[in-house]
Amino acid sequence: MQSHQQFAGSGRAVYIVDGARTPLLKARGRPGPFRASDLALQAARPLLLRQPFSADELDEVITGCVMSGPDEANISRVIALRLGIGEKVPAFTVQRNCASGMQALDTAARNIALGRSDLVLAGGTEAMSHAPVLLAEPLVHWLADWGRARSPGQRLQALARLRPRHLKPVIGLLLGLTDPVVGLSMGQTAEVLAYRFDIDRETMDRFALRSHQRLARAQDQGHFGAEMTVIYDHAGHWYDHDDGLRRDTTLEKLATLKPVFDRPFGKVTAGNSAQITDGAAFLILASADAVRRYDLPVLGRLLDSQWAGLDPAQMGLGPVHAMAPLLHRHGLDSPDIDYWEINEAFAAQVLACLRAWQNPDYCREQLGLERAFTPIDEDRLNVDGGGVSMGHPVGCSGARIVLHLLQVLRREGGRRGVASLCIGGGQGGAVMVESTGEVA
Repeated sequence: MQSHQQFAGSGRAVYIVDGARTPLLKARGRPGPFRASDLALQAARPLLLRQPFSADELDEVITGCVMSGPDEANISRVIALRLGIGEKVPAFTVQRNCASGMQALDTAARNIALGRSDLVLAGGTEAMSHAPVLLAEPLVHWLADWGRARSPGQRLQALARLRPRHLKPVIGLLLGLTDPVVGLSMGQTAEVLAYRFDIDRETMDRFALRSHQRLARAQDQGHFGAEMTVIYDHAGHWYDHDDGLRRDTTLEKLATLKPVFDRPFGKVTAGNSAQITDGAAFLILASADAVRRYDLPVLGRLLDSQWAGLDPAQMGLGPVHAMAPLLHRHGLDSPDIDYWEINEAFAAQVLACLRAWQNPDYCREQLGLERAFTPIDEDRLNVDGGGVSMGHPVGCSGARIVLHLLQVLRREGGRRGVASLCIGGGQGGAVMVESTGEVA
């Protein structure tokens, strides 16, 4: 692939000039200190303040978010206005489940490639701890009857029909993490993959342990300093690191955890699954004209993207279905990619992707390829940890892994990287980036 190739094979080149993210904060049973728009502001404000252009010179703001609050409809517009970007700059929200943040980047890149935009703020945010607790449908019907009751007698009759079962809450997060078509939770789809690819519990736990060890090393070595901003809540508390890290975890401790999604015989536990977290990540994408006009630094280029669909019951294999045509289109194999970020929704899910990637039968029958890919070097995959150790705020993760991949490429002297996610509902998304400080 030539360095001058344009995004998606046509149009103008797309540059990523800068980016920032919040720490990822683990949900601990009650709403966290930040709503989704609050997190977005804390990530995007310092990012914009250090730019040489004024915020109202942006062409648009695109934000990925899955569960924005009822008072944050079209949360991207709420964020843009709260940032002071200006009333004339349009903003819209995109939703592709776990890859919503990546979808925001892809949409921004396509608009730049087509000449519709020159300068875009794009990313994702999610406050999973603020997922709604809903009223059960019988209680909703009862409340409607209560509202229509006028006389004391009618109200007494309505009260007589109220039952304790009506008061049982509906947990919105559990509904959102369950596929309504196949009736499986995301964790159950990971169990399906563990069975299909014969992935044992110890292998999953070893992957989880490695994720925590890599995150601990990255934090100790300051590897997130270039991308992470310290955030503050209204009580004056500050947050400066991904707080889901368990430094004291061991294989022995992980082995004591009981299966969550397929009791009592399953293998997927809380310890080898991504954590429920809150967080936000934003990047600034620009055309070559904008880079020259404002003399912007260049972190890298977004070269190409790919989206794919597959069986929702095996949604965790989405990265394979997205990455394969992406590499095939450019005539590349695994060794041509310097670093990889595959979002860790579940240890079983990433491990299944690695096995499918190098399986000739799977590549031929499911991907239509003549041969399998060379195995991915796991020393170049998620080198600073991933969702198992730091969490997976679904609207944010797609933007976060692209930002971090570019930082890894710069730090390690790599040139080309691929970031990918599985997507609830049976999809996969992937982008290819190039680390470069030059404008073609």
